[in-house]
Amino acid sequence: MPYQGRFSMNPTRTNRRSSRARRTGGHAFDPSAGSKRGGRFASPAPSRPGRPSRSAGQGRRPAAVQGEFALPETITPALPPVEAFADLDMPGPLRATLSAQGVSVPFPIQGATLPNTLAGRDALGRGRTGSGKTLAFGLALLARTAGQRAEPRQPLALILVPTRELAQQVTDALTPYARSVKLRLATVVGGMSIGRQAHVLRGGAEVVVATPGRLKDLIDRGDCRLNQVAITVLDEADQMADMGFMPQVTALLDQVRPEGQRMLFSATLDRNVDRLVRRYLTDPVVHSVDPSAGAVTTMEHHVLHVHGADKYRTTTEIAAREGRVIMFLDTKHAVDRLTQDLLNSGIRAAALHGGKSQPQRTRTLAQFKTGHVTVLVATNVAARGIHVDNLDLVVNVDPPADHKDYLHRSGRTARAGASGSVVTLVTPHQRRDMTRLMTTAGIVSRTTQVRSGEEALSRITGARTPSGVPVTIGAPVAAERRKRNAAPSRGRRGPASAARRATARRSSFDAAA
Repeated sequence: MPYQGRFSMNPTRTNRRSSRARRTGGHAFDPSAGSKRGGRFASPAPSRPGRPSRSAGQGRRPAAVQGEFALPETITPALPPVEAFADLDMPGPLRATLSAQGVSVPFPIQGATLPNTLAGRDALGRGRTGSGKTLAFGLALLARTAGQRAEPRQPLALILVPTRELAQQVTDALTPYARSVKLRLATVVGGMSIGRQAHVLRGGAEVVVATPGRLKDLIDRGDCRLNQVAITVLDEADQMADMGFMPQVTALLDQVRPEGQRMLFSATLDRNVDRLVRRYLTDPVVHSVDPSAGAVTTMEHHVLHVHGADKYRTTTEIAAREGRVIMFLDTKHAVDRLTQDLLNSGIRAAALHGGKSQPQRTRTLAQFKTGHVTVLVATNVAARGIHVDNLDLVVNVDPPADHKDYLHRSGRTARAGASGSVVTLVTPHQRRDMTRLMTTAGIVSRTTQVRSGEEALSRITGARTPSGVPVTIGAPVAAERRKRNAAPSRGRRGPASAARRATARRSSFDAAA
């Protein structure tokens, strides 16, 4: 029996096409803007009954962070937030899985949005990374899709994310919940076999987690169609815009069911995302947490002034600390060079950047999460989509280019209410730019002049002198796989197998003779 909260049972989803036209001030979208949906509106659309129309710019309030757009106000009153998952109208298996996973109290963004998204409302959620956005959209999507079955190549729900790592994290987080309500989940990303992904889609998957480029490729091949997608989620939409995915994202959104539910969640929001909100979200329930607010209470921010000649030694001493640390640099070459230097100094480091294959990136993350690697040296590819428990330090060896990069790098620590520190190494010529960046991000940091070997550096970061004994990082995941694969073959070598081998040796001897 389908779950009663599914989209087809929700009367509030009617007249969606007209409401989308109304968001441009009551007139049709300009077809020249490139929207497939735009040309469908030839005349002003009627307002949804009981909801006042508004002109562009009306009903908006100032943004909390410089450079972000003002969030839209909800026209229809939102349902009140809940303080426990038990208060939500969700299928029993989902509640049981939450309990089994040790999740009992919703994070603020979950408690605020879920009562509304479970009822079919569009949602716009802004919150710093680690604030619980994945379950905020995931539980609603799974609850409203439960009880349905997808036809081959035609998923029912879609989650778009900017990076492979974030896609894998979302998949890992939602898999136990999807299984509990018997929904098939497919991950569609670049760097992996497109043939295997096509095979999964042809077999039928209710929920697809995808990066825009690979999903477009599969659609172009005829292996996927989005015409049955009734629930669409955009996770980290601002990064998709920053990475140049916006044309692909809008093309994909134009293919899903126009009356379907849309949810957009991100840590930061900019003008490109504002266009998505206006074009694709209808009277969304809005929940916003200042992306720097959580950091004020659970995260310490340090700007360490260093001399250029001392920066390498300072970085090495920080890397030699107890515990895990992520170090961010600007380029792949710089990442590889620092990683090798740290290994030569006796520090268990590994590199992560876009030049690595997806299996290499997956293995490196697994090694970092298990502690086999203690220092992850990375470009911005690791700034989102990576969750590691008990990671209490992030180091910007190279200061980030803008405040959004800073906030997302910082979000790797102090997740889910834990504490952590973010350290940025700044040389004299970078000080002015760093001051501007922190002001834009709304971050108040502590500034300290440090040198390698000094007590202040150790106190702030846990820095210590490395052993100096070079180390080599193996591939324990691959080694363990080889060990498992070898075990059954050894177990099959009984008397019969020995007899066959002896016969084979005699046969080959006879043939040689």
